[in-house]
Amino acid sequence: MAGTLAIDLGSTTTVVAFQDAATGAAAQLLELPPLSCADPAVIPSLIWLEEQGSAQPLIGRQVLEAGLLERGDRRLHRDFKRWIAAGAAAQRPADLQANLLSPEQSGSVLLEQIWQRLPATLQPDRLVLTAPIDGYRGYRQWLLEASSQLSVPEIALVDEPTAAAIGAGLPAGSRVLVIDIGGGTTDLSLVALQGGEGRAAPIAQLLRFGGRTLQQSGQSLRTAAVLGKAGLAVGGRDLDRWIAAFLSERLAPEHAVAPDDPGLLSCCERLKCSLSDQSEALVLWTPQPGEAPLELRLRRTELDTLLEARGLLDLLDELLEQVLASARAAGVDEEGIDAVLPVGGCSRVPLIRQWLEQRLPQVPLRGERPVEAVALGALRLTPGVAVKDVLHRGVSLRCWDQRSAEHRWHPLFLPGQTWPSAQPLQLVLACSRSDQAELELVLGEPQKDTRSEVVFVNGLPVLRRESAGAAPVEPWPEQPPAIGLNPAGEPGQDRLALCFSIDARGDLLVEGRDLLSGAAIASRRLGPVR
Repeated sequence: MAGTLAIDLGSTTTVVAFQDAATGAAAQLLELPPLSCADPAVIPSLIWLEEQGSAQPLIGRQVLEAGLLERGDRRLHRDFKRWIAAGAAAQRPADLQANLLSPEQSGSVLLEQIWQRLPATLQPDRLVLTAPIDGYRGYRQWLLEASSQLSVPEIALVDEPTAAAIGAGLPAGSRVLVIDIGGGTTDLSLVALQGGEGRAAPIAQLLRFGGRTLQQSGQSLRTAAVLGKAGLAVGGRDLDRWIAAFLSERLAPEHAVAPDDPGLLSCCERLKCSLSDQSEALVLWTPQPGEAPLELRLRRTELDTLLEARGLLDLLDELLEQVLASARAAGVDEEGIDAVLPVGGCSRVPLIRQWLEQRLPQVPLRGERPVEAVALGALRLTPGVAVKDVLHRGVSLRCWDQRSAEHRWHPLFLPGQTWPSAQPLQLVLACSRSDQAELELVLGEPQKDTRSEVVFVNGLPVLRRESAGAAPVEPWPEQPPAIGLNPAGEPGQDRLALCFSIDARGDLLVEGRDLLSGAAIASRRLGPVR
């Protein structure tokens, strides 16, 4: 049976869906025993590797049924999507670096095991993968490498917010605020779906087709725009740790354990899930083998108070304001949002739903199928079209200010602007000294006035906001070559007319002409800004 397979790799659960190409029947979630759980059919993103090089790792439900989740040593691998998206390995916790597999290797093992467990009757001719909007570029590169050995002729990629909006059944042309709170990350993005009024709907970005990449194919792209986005590496697992720390204070001294005890964290996750539709929850926890189980109770009101005290709502307010600020810059205010779409398991937390209803009371809240919406939406996206992204970093050019007789930073592209560029930015640059033989292009990245970060204090994630003072500009560590001037220039003389743009790879380009000699300046790449 030929068709399209979609894999939505999540920090907590992974969803696999399939659509038959011949019949065009509705997409369905795949049950992959013994890896997947039921209702809905999802695979816990867990790997147990007994020893390095073991050919038979335990995956998903196998880890749960073997009782290995509560053991939590270096053989258990979880939350790896979070760390793949986060990037730099040097910033990972020491216990994570001690694991038998790196996060990238763990993700690759999960994808390979899913592929091997597909029913023999299924022969996918297209694989659609999803990627988080925060850390999209690095995660995309990992997906390319991880899927390179899979026997499928066509591979495409779509960002999770766009897939979620499509999967929730929202019409083409909608502007949708997607709040995705998974196991390891929180992402907010305002997506303007293509389509409507005779325009084509968005489809996924083609990564591989007949051995060729999208760039090699020369295919022209239609795009769906992300009007604003913001994200942070805090998610459901961090909520579990906060609950564990809260409950640990109630335990008698003889039962005291660290808040990051794997068994306690597993119980806290079950409490959190139960409180999505109950006002009070109870689980049994066995601190040590052979001991009598203890009752752990938590009320929804206690959870709400705990999350507010930890700053969760302040974090969401800050992320939402970043998204709305970018949207306003694109000419879209809150009244222009057609729907709010919560996705990810933790989006079911009642406090988060209440926050959304209070913060955006005029926008309809769509909450259908939050766990599987991304995978189902990915299946509805046909490969060949990329999603226009927005800049996270921005870039500025150091220019000579004749009035103050000093160099100043001039912004070229700001965080939140979309790319690839719809049209180039034009600048006229003058010389700053006599007999100037070349003009340097000194580029830098604007820094934020304030920033939020997740730091670990005594093993617990804490949200911390720090002031960065007046927004400085950090020069790029590697600067592009200077542009030669022939003949040499003089101070105050307008000399170069340059056009700056960002291409589909996220690289900054420049081209132009010499105003004195009339010579053309060929297009050149200056470096990545995505």
